[in-house]
Amino acid sequence: MRYLPLSDANRRDMLAAVGVKSIDDLFADIPAAARAAARFELPNTQGELEVERHMSKLAAKNLPMSDAPSFLGCGNYRHHSPASLDYLIQRGEFLTAYTPYQPEIAQGTLQAIYEFQTQVTLITGMEVANASMYDGATACAEAAAMACRVTKRAKVLLSGGLHPHYRDVTSTSLRFLDIQCDALAPDPLGIEDLIGRVGQDLACVIVQTPGFFGHLNDFTALAAACHAAGALLIVAVPEPVSLGLVKPPGEMGADIVIGDGQSLATPSSFGGPGVGLFATREKFLRQMPGRLAGETTDEDGRRGWVLTLSTREQHIRREKATSNICTNSGLIALAFSIHLTLLGEKGFRHLAELNHATAVSLAEKLEGIKGVKVLPGAFFNEFAVTLPKPAAAAVDELARRCILGGVPASRFYPSYPELANVLIVAATEMNTESDIAAFAGALKEIVS
Repeated sequence: MRYLPLSDANRRDMLAAVGVKSIDDLFADIPAAARAAARFELPNTQGELEVERHMSKLAAKNLPMSDAPSFLGCGNYRHHSPASLDYLIQRGEFLTAYTPYQPEIAQGTLQAIYEFQTQVTLITGMEVANASMYDGATACAEAAAMACRVTKRAKVLLSGGLHPHYRDVTSTSLRFLDIQCDALAPDPLGIEDLIGRVGQDLACVIVQTPGFFGHLNDFTALAAACHAAGALLIVAVPEPVSLGLVKPPGEMGADIVIGDGQSLATPSSFGGPGVGLFATREKFLRQMPGRLAGETTDEDGRRGWVLTLSTREQHIRREKATSNICTNSGLIALAFSIHLTLLGEKGFRHLAELNHATAVSLAEKLEGIKGVKVLPGAFFNEFAVTLPKPAAAAVDELARRCILGGVPASRFYPSYPELANVLIVAATEMNTESDIAAFAGALKEIVS
């Protein structure tokens, strides 16, 4: 018999102790209409076996990415994960490691963090990186707040090519810091004028490459305009594999580079978990949020590592903290670092080339379908197309044919009817020629 710790008498005693008559009274502050809307028609009790059978039937309604040609992207990308990657991160010393506040017993963890930081700086072209953040969206919000501290200004401009999740998290976070956040309309053609919007009151401009609609951009001129106005340029890179092939943001003049390392660390897995990448210029080091592992020597002159500049206590002193994020995605950062190490520089570049070549092949096939048009502009492994019918309906029909055919832009921008026919598709090394042929053939039948 399974141990059930609470009896009815236990519950009555606890309710009496807090001064309420029933469990429902604990939710009295929630409006009645909201409580009514949250009710679910669920059976009161089920045995474990019955629940497992029921959940298995529900899960069978999903179409897993591993069971079908998948062209999903929009900030979450499917790449091949080496078998050794899972084995290494599940070793006990990594999987159960806690925050390395005592460096004398945490040298392995600290060195892994240090290597992660080094790799992030190398691929982004920046000078210093932190020990990771939760994900790309929270890293974006932290970067905006940091720019406001550096410039002592309180206005942020968000590009229409920035991922909507990054935009929404940043806008929400800055609202409570009394920072004005101006988000531009979505930019599917990549033609917005950001330089013309840079003013003396602006703390930073936040852009993305590859953009949400797939466009590759060189922001060198924008960086110069920002610096001339005393503002910072923040560049988001949700697909780090692109950095194996394209000009890194550091070479463009970016002051802060943020992104998400999911594509090199974990499977897509319903969107997470991710690992926030955050790199900046050394002159801004003391304003950088999060943890930083530094290299040092011990009293015997041996090489070692420590957490530096930031103590745990600073994260709970809200008025003085650079950030109130007081942890990092350590295990996912480790996976990111191991994958990059296994690839090496040559392998990283080759992976990027494979991704771009596959995307080019897909674009050529889709462009050959009557009524389908690839939106203009350079791209890496993701691009947008316009269809002669609503993209959401086409995606549903493709799913019924066991093809995950991209993401309709309307899913992120339902209030923009002009984007109803825009479909965003991504191709990686995981897509075969037969996958592309199946997608193109099915889409041709659907839109004809």
